[in-house]
Parts: sequence; structure tokens; C-alpha cells
Amino acid sequence: MGIVIGCKVSKDIETPQPELPAAFRNAEVQDTEAIAEIPWKDFYKDPLLQKLIDSAIIRNYDMQIALKNVEQSQIQLRQSRWNNVPIVAFNAASSTSNPSDNSLNGLSTKQFLGTNHIEDFNANLSLSWEADIRGKIRSKNKAALAVYLRTEEARKTIQTDLVAKVTQGYYNLLMLDEQLSVTQRNVQLNDSTLKIINMQFQTGHVTSLAVQQAQAQLLSTQQLIPELEENITIQENALRILSGELPAAVQRSTLLAQVIFPEILSAGVPSALISRRPDIKSRELALVLANAKVGVSKAEMYPALRITASAGVNSLKASNWFNIPASLFGIVGGSVLQPLLQHRELRTQYKVDLVEREKAVLLFRESVLKAVGEVSDALVRIEKLKVREAIAADRVKTLQQATSNANDLFTNGMATYLEVITAQGNVLQSELELASIRRLELSATSELYRSLGGGIK
Repeated sequence: MGIVIGCKVSKDIETPQPELPAAFRNAEVQDTEAIAEIPWKDFYKDPLLQKLIDSAIIRNYDMQIALKNVEQSQIQLRQSRWNNVPIVAFNAASSTSNPSDNSLNGLSTKQFLGTNHIEDFNANLSLSWEADIRGKIRSKNKAALAVYLRTEEARKTIQTDLVAKVTQGYYNLLMLDEQLSVTQRNVQLNDSTLKIINMQFQTGHVTSLAVQQAQAQLLSTQQLIPELEENITIQENALRILSGELPAAVQRSTLLAQVIFPEILSAGVPSALISRRPDIKSRELALVLANAKVGVSKAEMYPALRITASAGVNSLKASNWFNIPASLFGIVGGSVLQPLLQHRELRTQYKVDLVEREKAVLLFRESVLKAVGEVSDALVRIEKLKVREAIAADRVKTLQQATSNANDLFTNGMATYLEVITAQGNVLQSELELASIRRLELSATSELYRSLGGGIK
């Protein structure tokens, strides 16, 4: 009997070891310590941004739902611990039976009991227990634990995504602030140029075409202001809603160029990614859950040993119901249930669970592959955006000097109004583009932090 109780009907698949590179592609430094180990409050140092992230973690509805899922799975996990405990029930009943006077029961009752009805009074405790000889209950307990752990990892995944979304939205807001400031400066510059051209038109040095071109340039620049103001309001609303608050303005006290990250953005070693990223750990737990389901469905195909017992008091008369010990009774029994006609259905479910387990392995491998790709993409994006930012900054500096020179030359009659307008249009576009590149670089850094598993602590 000891051998039977100890036997196991299915063998679990161990978590596969996915193929990983020795280092991430485009990693500048080979450091085992990744930036994901830095708490998010130390990584994002802006106090107003920290306040937004704190609010989002507490009030965001996706986070609140995730916490409820964790709470629900905790309840189910606690319940699973009672799977090995016998089921005990109390039953108290009374009944009266009036058989037909012409029936066998009626004639017998009248002859032997001298009455035309039978009364029965019963009170008992019953116990039912299933022996876990095939590991079915153990598998159910493992499944409940895996479900709980997966909901916790799902909560962590939502948090890392939420931290990244808030920071990227905040940086987008800083970019829009910078672009609005650039546009307003250029409006003032275009307005000054228009006044100079108007003065030259009055003296006959330029035609009305020059005035019209300058006016069109000014209007084109002014047109950007309401568009940028609209985008700022929409981004503020989005950040507030992400933080679980009503749409409102968002405070910020820093400029886009003042945001600073650690000088060295280490990605660490790829092998550490598996234990750090909550979505990968969730896929690993999905395999544990699939193993448990295979164990349950396999055990369902084998005989189940059930032990039952019942004890209480029983009497044909209410006056003798609790006459102890005469009314006492007890029943103990054991049964072995072997599925027969259901066997095909159970076998089909077992095969389906085997396929689901194979799918869990594939999904785990896929999640690791995607995670490595996300880190590598973020690294190359940061690397190339730094180069683009340096080039764009040089271009802005050159065009700003060219605009200043064009204005001086035009005032002295050594340049045409078209050269001035062209220079001013170029510097506006280059300054707007520089702000956009800086925002992309900050967002890529935030994405690297998230893809490495940062934002949980």
C-alpha cells in the first residue's frame, strides 16, 4: 500500500534553459549590475515626476484591478490548503411514510407495527475523505499556488509598464514645453524681421512681395502655438488619467535639457533578465500551472479511493430518538471509483493539457527572446540618438549664427529678405527637431530601464 500511495502518475517538465547571448547587442559596458537594480525613485530624481508615479501606482485602475486579482488568488490559495481535510457534514431529518394499505409495505407495516405509517428520526455526522494516492490533490494545490504567484507577477508587470508610461508622458510634456518656448522665440524674431522689412518697404528698398513673404512666415510660426498648446493640454490630461485623477494641469519645474540619468547605463548580463522581469517569471509560473493541470487530468483517469463514515442516532419514534445507547448507529465504508464510460473524455482532456504544457514552454521561450530583443533595441536606440542629438545641436548652433548674420547683412543691404526668411525657417525646424530627439533619447532610456525589469521597487 505504501508503494501505491507514493506513486505519481505524471512527470513535470522542468523550466527550459533558453538560449541567451553572453552580452546584449550594442551594450557599451560589460557590467553584471544592471540599472534595473536601482529603485525607481533613485533613477527618476525629479520630485514632481516621482509624485506622478506614486499617484499612478496607488490610484491607477489597472493597478487596483491587479491588486484585486492578487487578493482573489490569495483567497483561493488559502482554500486549497483544505483540500486534504475530510469533508464533515451534520444532518438532522425526520420523515413520515404512508404506504398504500393494499401494498406489501402497507400490509407488513400494519401487521408487524400495528400502524398505517412509518416514522423515521435521524441525526448524524458524516465524513468523506479521498486518499491522494495519485497526487491529484497535490497537483491542485500546486496549481492554486502558481495562480497566486502569477497574479503577483502580473501586478509587477503592470507597475513596470506604468512607471515607463508616466515617465515617457512626462518627458513628452517637457518636449512640448520646449517646442512652445522655441516657437514663441521665433515668433518674436519673425515679428522683428517683419518690422524691418516694413520700414524698408516704406523707403522703397523692397517690394510688397517681401512684406507678404515675411507676414506669411510669421503666421506660419504663430500657427504652431495653438497646436502645441492643444497637445500640452491633451498630454496633461493623459498623465492625470494614468495617475487615476481627473484631467488637470501637471506641474513641472525642470527643462528637457536638465533631465539627467546615470552616466553609464549598464544592461547587466542577459541571464539575470529571467529572474528580474516579471512577465518572464509569469510565463515560467504558467509552465508550473500547466504541469499541475497535467497531473490532475492524469490522476482523474485512475481509480480514486474514498473513505466514508457516518455516526449518529436513529429511531422510529421521536420519544426514543436520543435514547442512548439504544439509538446509536455507525457506518464506515471505503470505495474505489474507476472511470469507465468517461475514460475517453478524460483521456482527451489529458492530451489537451499535454499540448497546453508544450505551448507554455514555447511561450516561455518566446518571452525571453522578446525581452532580449527589447533590451537590445533600447540600447541601440540610445546609442544612435546620442549621435543624432550631437549633430542636431551643432546644426542648431550653426543655423542660429546664420540667422543672426542674415539679419545683420539684410539690415546693411548685403542680403535679400528671402535669405533672412529661409534662415529663420531653418532654425525653427532645427530647434523643434532637437527637442524631439532629446525626448526620444529620454524615452529610450526609460524603455531600457523597463525592459531590464526596473520599476518594481
